[in-house]
Amino acid sequence: MTSAAYDDNNIFAKILRGEIPSHRVYEDDHTVAFMDVMPQAPGHVLVVPKAPSRNILDADPAALSQAIAVVQKIANAVQDAFDADGVFVCQFNEPAAGQTVFHLHFHVIPRHDGVALKPHSGTMEDGAVLAANAEKIRAELA
Repeated sequence: MTSAAYDDNNIFAKILRGEIPSHRVYEDDHTVAFMDVMPQAPGHVLVVPKAPSRNILDADPAALSQAIAVVQKIANAVQDAFDADGVFVCQFNEPAAGQTVFHLHFHVIPRHDGVALKPHSGTMEDGAVLAANAEKIRAELA
């Protein structure tokens, strides 16, 4: 079974094109990292390859290689910026697995012992909080 076709009107494609604003923390020729607007913990970042693919099932292996290196860089920065005890990295493929935005992306979430993740609900975080958290991560990357 193969994935459905890629839809270039998905929200992450629009963010990549600059049609929807985001709080970016990192960008290179192949990848963008920005704050999740519905964070499960302070410092929740999404790492998104610029190359179009629905998910890991149809992604170009070169794009995956480039993206995972950025995931590692962001995970280290997030752990330091939020004094986290660990970092949760996850990636979903197709609706049955929990995927809701159909552009390949990786969640990078700082974790603290004994603190539960918030649900990934429809409640958006305040933009000022996202901007401040993005700045903390950019400072670690500098």
